[in-house]
Amino acid sequence: MNAELQGKVALVTGAGSGIGRATAQAFALAGAQVVVADVDPKGGEKTVALIAGAGGQALFVQADVTQAAQVEALVGQAVSAYGGLDCAFNNAGIGGTGASTAEYTEEDWDRLMAVNLKGVWLCLKYELRQMLRQGRGAIVNNASVWGIAGLENAAAYTASKHGVVGLTKVAALENATTTIRVNAVCPGFTRTPLIEQLLIDRPEMEAKIMARQPIGRLGTPEEVAAAAVWLCSPASSFVTGQALGVDGGLLAR
Repeated sequence: MNAELQGKVALVTGAGSGIGRATAQAFALAGAQVVVADVDPKGGEKTVALIAGAGGQALFVQADVTQAAQVEALVGQAVSAYGGLDCAFNNAGIGGTGASTAEYTEEDWDRLMAVNLKGVWLCLKYELRQMLRQGRGAIVNNASVWGIAGLENAAAYTASKHGVVGLTKVAALENATTTIRVNAVCPGFTRTPLIEQLLIDRPEMEAKIMARQPIGRLGTPEEVAAAAVWLCSPASSFVTGQALGVDGGLLAR
């Protein structure tokens, strides 16, 4: 265990699996006390158990990021349990359905925007309020390479992630003269449970994905987690308002 975040308090949403779980574990390994948030109690409690098993300290809070009262309560529970909030990784998100812009349904659009964009905004809102009271903090939003580029047949997902990048820049500018920093990570194709299921259901997709990846492989949740933890650490103290590609070179094409 290193100590770059020793004594700090970190909050991770969507921490019940994939990138969220890996980032919660990485925060704990860096010495932070971690609030693990997810809509799924089973996944969230497993993440807490993994952290505890490795000698870390974590607390699970069930929360739906689309509900303002639940997000406000989540931040409050972090403060009540550990005394403050130093780091946050707003990771909760969904992939949505695959359909052309003309065929996308209003119901699917609204659901995806509620989780991926409104959810990030609500988390920022209440995290920033707490951090402004403290006079310190670092926030990382999980966007996507599709928050910078476009992906066909994914209008809502692409729009939501562009929105996350925009929110990141605005929040960073609003707080640039404080000691609060706001950044985003933009993962490329990463071997999460969502991608694994896609490859099981559509094995022909792996060749298509690999063709987009200059590095020749998928990323791992741990690689994205390392970037998120770095952006919350003192090592990145002059970095704010950035959308950091963690993408194996995908955006360099």
